[in-house]
Amino acid sequence: MLSRVEVLVRGGEGGAGLVSFHHEKFVPFGGPDGGDGGAGGDVFVVADPEENDLGLLKGRKKFAAGDGTQGGSWQKHGKRGKDLTILVPMGTIVFRKSDLGDEVLLADLTTAGEQVLLARGGHGGLGNAHFATAVTQVPETAGKGEPGEEQHIILELKLPSDICIIGYPNSGKSTLLATISRARPQIADYPFTTRQPILGVIQGSKRDFIVTEMPGLVEGAHDGKGLGNDFLRHAERTRLLLYLLDGSSATIADDLKSLRKELALYKANLLRKPEIVVVNKVDLPQVQTHLPGIRQNFAECKAPLFYVSAASGQGVLELTSRAMEIVEREGQGEEIALPPRIKVFRPRPKK
Repeated sequence: MLSRVEVLVRGGEGGAGLVSFHHEKFVPFGGPDGGDGGAGGDVFVVADPEENDLGLLKGRKKFAAGDGTQGGSWQKHGKRGKDLTILVPMGTIVFRKSDLGDEVLLADLTTAGEQVLLARGGHGGLGNAHFATAVTQVPETAGKGEPGEEQHIILELKLPSDICIIGYPNSGKSTLLATISRARPQIADYPFTTRQPILGVIQGSKRDFIVTEMPGLVEGAHDGKGLGNDFLRHAERTRLLLYLLDGSSATIADDLKSLRKELALYKANLLRKPEIVVVNKVDLPQVQTHLPGIRQNFAECKAPLFYVSAASGQGVLELTSRAMEIVEREGQGEEIALPPRIKVFRPRPKK
């Protein structure tokens, strides 16, 4: 899944004005009749609920709208350039990269159909009909079309979800997601089966709940190791963090501490989100043998604690009910912390 791209967008160039003179029978001095050039097209970005990631933008570095056409005789206006629309998933944050390298927030596209203007097209040039005066009655001058705006744009996707499953490789995240939702992720007995966030849906009595399975984290994920770093940003959009632990791990208590540490090193405010701790694979004989010791390790755990088997379904119904209850109680949850909007002035020269 492509979660962040940087592209160059350019509005269309305005068409040139025309130098033309009126020619008609019995009208020997018809005068200038050159039309104005058409304006260049604009570039928009639109949130599309049918899009899941930024993969369609992969490999493309430049986006340009259509140019306006030249004006015609008889003061005909040139055709306007075609607008360009870039479709992105809901949850995409749009930044403009300034000349100093700073990222200036333009929009947070959270609703379907929401759109933002990225680059305006240039104005068309004036035809010579505008330059006629009492002194200059036969002007042979027309205006050139203005170039369109050019912007460096950064698109960053942060998937919104109700519940985010976080754990180490092979902790059973995909199995749990398949058990509690209608998702069908790839499941195998080797690590890093999940290589991108996977969305699932839990059917509730009042509404559906969206669940995200994150790729397995490793130590140092916040610093670019493993598969987690590129996708940790999606955890910022979730309302509830579900830490899934492998019950057969000999360091299960330290595993939870390490997971929390990775999230804190990425963004400290993630630890302020509601959370649930889940010990998985309790149906295995070796886990049942050490279950009393595991319970003792988590005796002081303040978060809701569940012992489940994602493979057999043991304890999963109780876990799902409690998770949905917490999400409902939190309402809209913690909103993403966005940088303050910066008002940008783009003065134009007087004509």
